[in-house]
Amino acid sequence: MTAQDLNPSLLIPEQDRRRLLECKHHAPHDFYGWHSIGGGKGGSTSESPASVVRTRQLGAERVELLVHGEAREMHDTGDDIWVAGLEDELAPDYRFRVTYPGATPRVIADGYHFLPTLGSLDLHLISEGRHERLWEVLGANERSYTTTLGQVNGTSFAVWAPNAQGVAVVGEFCGWNPNQYPMRTLGSTGVWEIFIPGIEAGAQYKFAVHTADGTRVDKADPLAKQTLCPPETVSVVAPKGGYEWGDEEWMQRRVGVDATNAPMSVYECHIGSWKQGATYTSLREELVPYLVDNGFTHVEFLPVAEHPFGGSWGYQVSGYYAPTARWGTPDEFRALVDALHNAGIGVIVDWVPAHFPKDAWALARFDGTALYEHPDWRRGEQKDWGTYVFDFGRNEVRNFLVANALYWCEEYHLDGLRVDAVASMLYLDYSREPGEWLPNQYGGREHWEAVQFLQEMNATVHRTHPGVVTIAEESTAWPGVTAQTEADGLGFSLKWNMGWMNDTLEYFSLDPIHRSHHHNEITFSLVYAFSERYVLPFSHDEVVHGKGSLWQRMPGDDWNKAAGLRALYGYMFSHPGKQLLFMGCEWGQTTEWDEAHSINWDNVAETWGHEYHRGIRRLVRDLNLVYRDTPALFSQDNSPMGFQWLKGDDAANNLLAYTRWGADGQPLIAVVNLSGTSLPAYRLGAPVAGEWELVINTDDAIYGGAGNDLPRRVATEPTSWDGLEQSLQLHVPALSVQWYKLAQ
Repeated sequence: MTAQDLNPSLLIPEQDRRRLLECKHHAPHDFYGWHSIGGGKGGSTSESPASVVRTRQLGAERVELLVHGEAREMHDTGDDIWVAGLEDELAPDYRFRVTYPGATPRVIADGYHFLPTLGSLDLHLISEGRHERLWEVLGANERSYTTTLGQVNGTSFAVWAPNAQGVAVVGEFCGWNPNQYPMRTLGSTGVWEIFIPGIEAGAQYKFAVHTADGTRVDKADPLAKQTLCPPETVSVVAPKGGYEWGDEEWMQRRVGVDATNAPMSVYECHIGSWKQGATYTSLREELVPYLVDNGFTHVEFLPVAEHPFGGSWGYQVSGYYAPTARWGTPDEFRALVDALHNAGIGVIVDWVPAHFPKDAWALARFDGTALYEHPDWRRGEQKDWGTYVFDFGRNEVRNFLVANALYWCEEYHLDGLRVDAVASMLYLDYSREPGEWLPNQYGGREHWEAVQFLQEMNATVHRTHPGVVTIAEESTAWPGVTAQTEADGLGFSLKWNMGWMNDTLEYFSLDPIHRSHHHNEITFSLVYAFSERYVLPFSHDEVVHGKGSLWQRMPGDDWNKAAGLRALYGYMFSHPGKQLLFMGCEWGQTTEWDEAHSINWDNVAETWGHEYHRGIRRLVRDLNLVYRDTPALFSQDNSPMGFQWLKGDDAANNLLAYTRWGADGQPLIAVVNLSGTSLPAYRLGAPVAGEWELVINTDDAIYGGAGNDLPRRVATEPTSWDGLEQSLQLHVPALSVQWYKLAQ
């Protein structure tokens, strides 16, 4: 039977048929699948059918409709569109039996027979920008349905592309042909959706987007939860809920901890260059025990979200919902987080909502228009980085990012997000010349839409995942970065103290003979130390691009470099704020970081000539262990009550001394001698009378220091000094730091 012999009601109107064949139809489900066509019962299916079933099966030589226990021949109407009329006006449960040339027939369910996988509430929340579990309705999600003919397993696909003429799922399962699985739009939301039976985890796919100008672009899924390894750009259907977590105790304990007044010593790590060839799995065996042995409380990974160019270190993200496949699968990353939690290590990941790369297969111009990015280049491009800037004022874009933050906390049990490049988000003129930026509605430079996004993200993360910290990499004087959103703050838990980092490194790079003229640079941080809640970062940015390693920045010969680094760390760990060290800094790596090579493990090899570096690593370990056990060093980090100057004005001796007070009332004295001269009888006022026990001495021989024989305990004397009734007489070696605790 030819198409001309069929009842016209079985055929697709020519205008719709043409649009379907070009994959430019917004409602293919209106024609494919089962449909009532109003015929009467009892008539021939070819003469007066009551309903029709249509399907497109590219390349099939025969298609049969299996319904009511019998097989009915379907008719090819041309272009591989097959139809069959039915006498029944009620929708049956049915299957197709499809035969391809030279292949065994296979029975499949009809994806065009299923209701949309997004409900009206989902669509409303997406339009409002408030869908907090966006990843469960957009992207690719495995689903199961129970029908009268049995269980139907498959995958639903949904994507936001409001300006597309048509969208289809393409993949290996259809020979990457965009004509097999065209999607439908759902209302006015711009969301396209389809359920495809038989598609399982591991299937490779993209979205074929037909733009308004008639161009077809195959796009990676913006919400793909798994990808192929770059340089491949293909999305992968991820397994649904397969990983069994074993960190319940950690997650429950985290809820009751105020991380801003708890110990936090962070090891910043780039997975690809910690050790070349490292994977999520190998890190469980090597990195986890390394962090435990060296006393760190947290690890912060440079971005692990999928990114096309390794040289970006992950800061140009193409797959916001997928851990990069370079180092393993999503479940292998979950297992790494699980192992870290069970070892007592918190996990922070760098998150990049400020900008994204221009790769044509990713987010850029996703539906042929500026969709995720702002349409005006003066707001939508970051020329210095060659990237696009998100349109933070658009509901769906804001939803995409806020939900992404929640996704990493929910699906990967992260303990923190370090938000990259916050300063570039806050200011419309950031890194732009006059004429290259648009002022806000009030004529100013503040980017209020970005501010509102950051406030919403922080408030939502803290509400839904208590105990998770958000950390801003922010280098300006924007007020209230860590103030609560209720007080018009941005709502971050912590902020990187870039001013402290710059002043400190500049000071320490000076030869000690010149430091007395720069004393204000090392004391200035205490003027503003409690204006925000701070992290003290020596990050990857400080050991690249010709800046040299921290070791190289220290003046003098190897002995002086080692002494300088030890003093730097002793000072850092006793200063108000949390600590962050980039990998390799814990032993004073001698060379700059290069992401294409492992950090220089040879520096700490058990051979002659590396004693200084092994000593530095041992000191960092001991600093971490004492720090974690000493509430004075963390429990009042964010209050002036936690800090008391004992000696802040001794520029002539390049010496600082201060007391850190714990919330329990217990003090710790830090004495910091940054000169090249030892002070054998230095008198210092003491806040409390009694015996003080030496708990850290960076000049100790076990750390590679001079090994001066300092007394383990020193008693106060009733000699008034520096306005205090009691004082201590101390031997303070050159280029060294000592910590004293009140003896119990």
